[in-house]
Amino acid sequence: MAHTRGLLLIALAAGLWGTLGLFFKASLAYGLTSLGLAFLRSLLTLVLLVVGLALTRPRLLSVAPRHLPGFLLLGGISVAVFYWVYILAVDLTSVATGAVLLYTAPAWVTLLAHWLFGEPLGRRKLAALALAFIGCALVARTYDLQQLRVNGVGVLAGLAAGLTYALYSILSVPLLRRYPPLTVVTWAVAFGALLLAPVVAWQGWATLAPALMPSPLWLWLLGLALGPTVGALTLYTAGLQRVPAGVASITATLEPVVATVLAVVVLGERLAVPQLVGAALVVTAVLLLTLPFQKR
Repeated sequence: MAHTRGLLLIALAAGLWGTLGLFFKASLAYGLTSLGLAFLRSLLTLVLLVVGLALTRPRLLSVAPRHLPGFLLLGGISVAVFYWVYILAVDLTSVATGAVLLYTAPAWVTLLAHWLFGEPLGRRKLAALALAFIGCALVARTYDLQQLRVNGVGVLAGLAAGLTYALYSILSVPLLRRYPPLTVVTWAVAFGALLLAPVVAWQGWATLAPALMPSPLWLWLLGLALGPTVGALTLYTAGLQRVPAGVASITATLEPVVATVLAVVVLGERLAVPQLVGAALVVTAVLLLTLPFQKR
């Protein structure tokens, strides 16, 4: 029963993550820039996490000063940069394309683990890496040079989102050995918001003007922070307490599927047949990379 409940929690988290693109598109439609939206997402998420933990588990907010550089690095790369490039990818390409490119993260983790820690690349991993990047090439429509010229920056942003998301798995390891997941996420988001603030200021605080006026935009922003950010994180963390991490990562591959379905049904996006084949290859690659963890 606990295992089933854990799978359900993780599936719900993946479903919430799959709505990210809808929140991005809706918020950007009010005139926010991708950088401004990334900052507001991190700021609102930080407020919700700090208030929630202060009222329920205040001890989780405490960290040792000597670990702050680690949180700074994690927040800078896997919050500040990741939030921005993922929103940029969705803005410049599409919700479905951005979600699929994001799921190159397990492939990036595999490559980083090989380069940094000398983990061997067996046949399964090499096959998965080949499938992942062939799939990405199809999703990005590299076979259409004209389309690639138009969406090239968006495709690069999507790949960067996958890389910076993957780096969370690498950079958070030493911190998660000492602190609970909610503590790590809260401090990472804090430094992410702190680092994004001067960049937004340099771009011009006027870019946040749409958020300074009463409008439905704030409902989208609060929904973004509550649902696919804090809500999904809470559900996923609760699910991890009931099922192995490998099973959780496989279940989380529902995210690009949900994102693609919502993009088609709600936004009217359409994927060409080669793009659908590419998306299937990426999901297959993720399964190949995570199944060994499930067996262990």
